[in-house]
Amino acid sequence: MIPDPQDQVIDSTDIVDRLAMLGARYDAAPNFPSDSLAALIQSGHHRRFAPQLCGGSAFENEVARARAMAKALRQVGRGDLSIGRLYEGHVNAMSLFDWYATPQQLEWLTQVLDRGAWFGVWATEPAPGVRLAGEATLSLIGEKMFASGAGGLDYALVTAACKNTARRLVIVRANEKARTDLSGWRVRGMRASVSGRYSLDDMAVEPLMLLGKPGAYDQDPRFTAGAWRFCAAQLGGIEALASEIRSAMRDSAREDPLQRARFADAVVAVRTAGFWVEEAAQRFASGDADAVAVARLTRGVVENAGFTVMEAAARILGTRSAFDGERADKIIRDLSLYLRQAGPDHARDEAARTLLDHDIWDESDRLW
Repeated sequence: MIPDPQDQVIDSTDIVDRLAMLGARYDAAPNFPSDSLAALIQSGHHRRFAPQLCGGSAFENEVARARAMAKALRQVGRGDLSIGRLYEGHVNAMSLFDWYATPQQLEWLTQVLDRGAWFGVWATEPAPGVRLAGEATLSLIGEKMFASGAGGLDYALVTAACKNTARRLVIVRANEKARTDLSGWRVRGMRASVSGRYSLDDMAVEPLMLLGKPGAYDQDPRFTAGAWRFCAAQLGGIEALASEIRSAMRDSAREDPLQRARFADAVVAVRTAGFWVEEAAQRFASGDADAVAVARLTRGVVENAGFTVMEAAARILGTRSAFDGERADKIIRDLSLYLRQAGPDHARDEAARTLLDHDIWDESDRLW
């Protein structure tokens, strides 16, 4: 996707309102959200977390980069959670290029980013999965599902099984309409994420399009601890809903101590989730030994915050929270789907195993 040239740059402080306005339009008539992504290019979000050699921003260190990324993901998610999901995939791809790309691949990446290219990362697949076939000439077999941005993004990094080695990342074109199947993406929320199926059958793979060594993508802590990124995007939507509750509260609700208590509980849940997302991002960036456990716990904290704030919206705003066209309704529908990331109970259980083994907090503040 190459956006039309834009003369006016959107201030980043206005991007939330712009994404919210566009999001309402794409929710009513689901299509790939080209205008929303064009707005992110204008606001400076598109290239900010690309490798520095490809025009990305320079950060003091990895912790500063993660802190800035968390803020950006929250900001985009606050505007529109469908765009938050797409943007999270893009910044994830930029990080993978930063970690694993060769000089030739960085040169290629610079060229396509100059043209406004957007990336995704697609790992989910129906059985028997995607595999890399051939020897002298490589090609892919299989398809991806829940492939956000299918048919609209320019490129995706896809996982592919290999004979005799761990699976690899392959850079593929993601905008071929003939390979795209969106017929099954009939959902209440997250409509503009267009998370359909994408066939990779007989797609030729050049050596330049193999990113990283076999098994690189699945290495922990980067793989599992990286969950903090989608938590940050989800948090942005939860923050937007809390703000919407406050602005839409009637005077009678503001004068009711029970409703005020519900609103206070919602704000506490939002801010608590914010603390955990910040901690998870910091642990990830610093390579902390317990980054995986913190990320797993953060998933549950953010999910619970979403449930708390959605319940508060229903009780404080009443039927208004369910009317078509109301911002609260759209956010609730989006959160109801986006919070259903795979395996939340398993993630929390694995974190609990770690906690039973040792305290994961700072050494100066451990309880056991």
